[in-house]
Amino acid sequence: MDAKKVKLIFNPGSGVNNESPLQLMEVLQVLQQFQMTAEPFIIQKGCDIAGEIRKTLKDGIDTVLVCGGDGTVSSAAKAMIDTELTMGIIPTGTRNNIARSLNIPLDIQNALNVIQTGKTKKIDMGICICNQISTPFIELCSVGLFSTLFEAGDAIQHGNITKIGDFITALASTAPSEIHLLLDRDREIIEVGHNILFTNMPYVGLNFKVGKTGCFADGKLDVLYCSDLTKMDLIGFAVKGGSIDDARIKRFHIKTAEIHTNPPMPIMADGETIGEGSASITIKPQALRLIYRPNPVRKTLKAGDMLEK
Repeated sequence: MDAKKVKLIFNPGSGVNNESPLQLMEVLQVLQQFQMTAEPFIIQKGCDIAGEIRKTLKDGIDTVLVCGGDGTVSSAAKAMIDTELTMGIIPTGTRNNIARSLNIPLDIQNALNVIQTGKTKKIDMGICICNQISTPFIELCSVGLFSTLFEAGDAIQHGNITKIGDFITALASTAPSEIHLLLDRDREIIEVGHNILFTNMPYVGLNFKVGKTGCFADGKLDVLYCSDLTKMDLIGFAVKGGSIDDARIKRFHIKTAEIHTNPPMPIMADGETIGEGSASITIKPQALRLIYRPNPVRKTLKAGDMLEK
């Protein structure tokens, strides 16, 4: 039987850098065992992932394996949206929210097992239109404080403690804004706050649990509106991580949103700053085909059911 040819997008800068040569070797060896021949594309500064995806389509390869963190997966997803390519994820990043959300194991061997035996599904992606430019996102779109702090916070998490001063300065200087929201064209909200999140995955940010399992394919975005929380409340959530469960966070489940902020707040989609002030945000159903591992269905025993010993 002929080996299946796949494209392998590999980011040596994800996670722990000195492990990347061993990770690449492990991935290639396991793929060979699975009768897959990988055509590697090593990510470097300034490389053209979108161009490589177009080349992959032209070459007739139908599967793209992405080995990296959430940023790498997001970059590939933006280029693969509305194509017939199928994405497989091998998580080697710091947070790996997208892999967590899709129930993909966080070690290379088991993630590759999912690629071999998992299910294929079309999932949704968000679209943020800001300054007349349309930007897809697979994980989240953030407006406000989290966008302001992202660059310094991300650098600190990756070990660059020299950015702590920048983080504190940005935190201290950021003021709340008046936020105008129009949800699904019929619900208007006007309040003062620090941050609002539009999420497509159940896990976002520092592994925050914000949505239900499988919400990436329900045709809607989750909205977390943090109007009644102080900056220190929000930073407390960031430090703690885990599930966000606070009655002061307003939650909505929507298809479209219009947002205007005054003073203008920064707008970020999957870690990329795309503008400030105003944006239109929508869901694009079944936009990306990928391989995932379905969560096991738990059967509830009813009265009278026999229990096997």
